[in-house]
Amino acid sequence: MNTDKSIPGPSYKWHVVAMLWWISFFNYADRQAIFSVFPLLEKEMGLTVVQLGLLGSSFAWVYGLGAPFAGAIVDRVRRKTAILAGLHVWSVICMATALSRNFRHLFFFRAAEGMGETFYYPASMSLIGDYHGRATRSRAMGLHQTSVYIGTIAGGFFAGGIGQYYGWRWSFIVFGGLGILLGLVLRNLLIEPKRGAADFADVGAGAQVATSHLPMRQFLKVIWGTPTALTLMGAFMCANFVAVVLLSWMPKFLYSKFHMGLAMAGLTATIFVQLASMVGSPLGGWLADVLRSRTPRGRLIVQAVGVFGGAPFVALCGMTQSVAWLIVALSAWGLFKGLYDANIFASVFDVIRPEARGAAAGFMNTVGWLAGGGSAPLVIGIIAQRQSLSLAIALASLVYLAAGLLLLIGIFFFVKRDAARMQAAVQAEAGAS
Repeated sequence: MNTDKSIPGPSYKWHVVAMLWWISFFNYADRQAIFSVFPLLEKEMGLTVVQLGLLGSSFAWVYGLGAPFAGAIVDRVRRKTAILAGLHVWSVICMATALSRNFRHLFFFRAAEGMGETFYYPASMSLIGDYHGRATRSRAMGLHQTSVYIGTIAGGFFAGGIGQYYGWRWSFIVFGGLGILLGLVLRNLLIEPKRGAADFADVGAGAQVATSHLPMRQFLKVIWGTPTALTLMGAFMCANFVAVVLLSWMPKFLYSKFHMGLAMAGLTATIFVQLASMVGSPLGGWLADVLRSRTPRGRLIVQAVGVFGGAPFVALCGMTQSVAWLIVALSAWGLFKGLYDANIFASVFDVIRPEARGAAAGFMNTVGWLAGGGSAPLVIGIIAQRQSLSLAIALASLVYLAAGLLLLIGIFFFVKRDAARMQAAVQAEAGAS
């Protein structure tokens, strides 16, 4: 595996987290922006609630369908190249969304943005995984995850505010333009690590380099033969369904039910969940690293607490008639969501070999976004049209319970064996070298 230069000192692995934090910030700000201008699109283009739901789903469908191919490519190329190229592509598409004149145009640009963004998480999680081993991996990914929350807040609030005063098109021009500038700044600062560096260091093998990639057929056999990974993918599908429900429909829910302005609805829908998640994610990362040092089940235990603890508050979000109680519910749900989110990819990396982690993260995103996020906006739109948006949001709590059951299966039956097998494979490769 080629690198730009020798890796700097020990603190650089945290600088990497900081640089990727800003890229992830725009990844989520760009995708969240459209939800805060739903009322403007509804008025200007005469869109129905089902069409609005399709705009959310179009991104998720393409994002999910492209993820396994993106993951396979990421395991074969420099992650730095995939990350920065993806940033430029989705930022240009974000700006181009301002050219839309009807539903078909919006649908196309939302879908195209999903293709641009699908490379980021397989590449960034694989890269962080090669800088951070078992001792700090959840903390690093938990800190990185806070960018999702701040990006979502910024996308929701500023898109709503810009749209309200200057028109919805300027929201996309501003966010896309800033993303392009960021990519230019980070071009010479981000350094490609050796694949598997942190895992080989964990087993005392020094500066080894993992096999560059696994053939797709062999990778599929690895996934199918690792039940923990399958249960984690199923849980992510359920958890992502709930997250997308609240993030895509909550601004309109507040605008319609509580008669908030666009900017305030966009801010309220995001800030309490995301700020609470900013507390929960680093906490979940720290707690998972501590528990992982004692048992291979540690990261999954923290995730299970997150989804079981969050379920009742998701139901309360949909059913409450009080803004005050809604804020309480959003904040509590966000805290538990952060516990789960910090370990989405760290849990998988405990059972998947370094050379297959880009593809594994890609498959995670395929399942999570295609089956979970891809269906959520449309399903909720259909239920809302036939019943009510309040009921549709409350019912999403049942999906969280399904995620918890899948995690319990992984905890009690699979993860201990799968983690031991992965570590043995790394030690065997180190010995063969």
